Amino acid sequence: MKSKVFLPLFFAIAIIIGIFIGELLPHNGTFKNPFTSLRNQQVNKLNEVVNYIHDDYVDTINETKIVEGAITGLLHDLDPHSIYIPAEDFKDVNEPLEGNFEGVGIEFHIQDDTVMVISAIAGGPSESVGIHSGDRLVSVNGKNIAGTKITNKDVVKLLRGETGSKVTVGILRLGTAGIKDYKISRGKIPIYSVDVGYMINPTIGYIKISRFANNTYEEFMEKLDALLKAGMKSLILDLKGNPGGYLSAATKITDEFLDGNKMIVYTQGQARKKTEYRASSNGAFLHGKLLVLIDEGSASASEIVSGALQDWDRATIVGRRSFGKGLVQEQTDFPDGSAMRLTVARYYTPTGRCIQRPYDHGTESYYDNVRDRATNGELESLDSIHLPDSLKFKTPGGKTVYGGGGIMPDVFVPADTSDNSAFLNDVLTKGFASEFSFKYLDHHRESITAYKSFDEFNRKFQIDDETYQQFVAYCLKGGAAKDDAGIKSGAVYLKIELKALIARQVWKNEGYFPVIHQADKTLKKAVEIIQSNK
Repeated sequence: MKSKVFLPLFFAIAIIIGIFIGELLPHNGTFKNPFTSLRNQQVNKLNEVVNYIHDDYVDTINETKIVEGAITGLLHDLDPHSIYIPAEDFKDVNEPLEGNFEGVGIEFHIQDDTVMVISAIAGGPSESVGIHSGDRLVSVNGKNIAGTKITNKDVVKLLRGETGSKVTVGILRLGTAGIKDYKISRGKIPIYSVDVGYMINPTIGYIKISRFANNTYEEFMEKLDALLKAGMKSLILDLKGNPGGYLSAATKITDEFLDGNKMIVYTQGQARKKTEYRASSNGAFLHGKLLVLIDEGSASASEIVSGALQDWDRATIVGRRSFGKGLVQEQTDFPDGSAMRLTVARYYTPTGRCIQRPYDHGTESYYDNVRDRATNGELESLDSIHLPDSLKFKTPGGKTVYGGGGIMPDVFVPADTSDNSAFLNDVLTKGFASEFSFKYLDHHRESITAYKSFDEFNRKFQIDDETYQQFVAYCLKGGAAKDDAGIKSGAVYLKIELKALIARQVWKNEGYFPVIHQADKTLKKAVEIIQSNK
């Protein structure tokens, strides 16, 4: 029973973290200026309380901590998406949306107390000096870091730095004697928000967007152009798990699918006039078949895209009900480097829907709804979803759509809960598959890299039963639950997962996604819909 509860909770927590990372909608390159006036006299009470504490409190106080705590509390009581960002957290919060960071450009993970290089980011400083997958990073600027219980956060702190600054890393490479030092000049490292774009078959293309960031539109157009040149007639746009981001990125991408000055979205608030965002007539994919994949982790900008395309009967929405975030935040920057994101408006889809979920019972209850969906059966059955009839709307084509609780898909695909075993829970949450796949490639690198292309690897390579049993033994040794039924029932999925993780180390996302999609029920349903000519 414990395992059946834990997995939904794990996914719910992941969704909530994603929503906080990707919740900022307005973006035109600048943000609101710092406060220049305080109009509400009630604010004087706050000033007086802070001054009183400063002057007369029995002990020494941290005034900054008190003020920041008061601001956090104020915003917390307004709505779930108004937040205060301390100066020390601002860079980390903004980085995923700005599209780059400064560093050496490696993907790594820590295994056996050693920093293992998964890959050097293409075009980055590390790749340019010859660092590659499988290398062990054992020292930084002459200081040993192997066997020191180093954490991911420690590694990031050591390797990141301003563009142009230098760092020397010691690399141990299997098959090469001794440690070799590489001197790296740090640079701008891109953070991609379009994970992959590829042809599923000769006519069906697929693009996955993980968030709507500063460079998302440009990345998307690059993939779209390549797929069109490859002969794409139908497109599957995957927004599953996409927590949102910039409104401008969402509207630009939606514009590529709509014509005739159609409304994409409009925003309006008590102090904000109605602002409309409309399509041009220059979209690159106006007539081909379009399907959009969503789930309970799709929020904010993802819901703007899927809502607009659903309202205009342009796309078939496939998957599960989206998160339900219809609030617009505006960012105010403070002189000390901190910032506040205040909800200033709601956004509405073309039919007039606001898909924001109720939050009148507080932030905790609001986010508990994500967990509740996972435990009350909604992820498995469409019949468990109950939205008010008063929030029904009609599209131009006569289709019924709903507001007040996320985007309801046109075609529901239940989550795969067929194998919710203790063994699979442990494998998914403790990183066993990632660790094992790295070790496997370490010992079979020559045979894996002998494949001339990913396509050849994908056709010929499989995780056989002997390798799977080795993986099971590795997991059990690491503390995974000894669950014979779960070990057997999870074999099909875990063999796919291991193959995908091995492919990622060699061919990156272009290798990972085509393999892991073999287990994606929502994607399979989308392909089935296209091929049925419905």
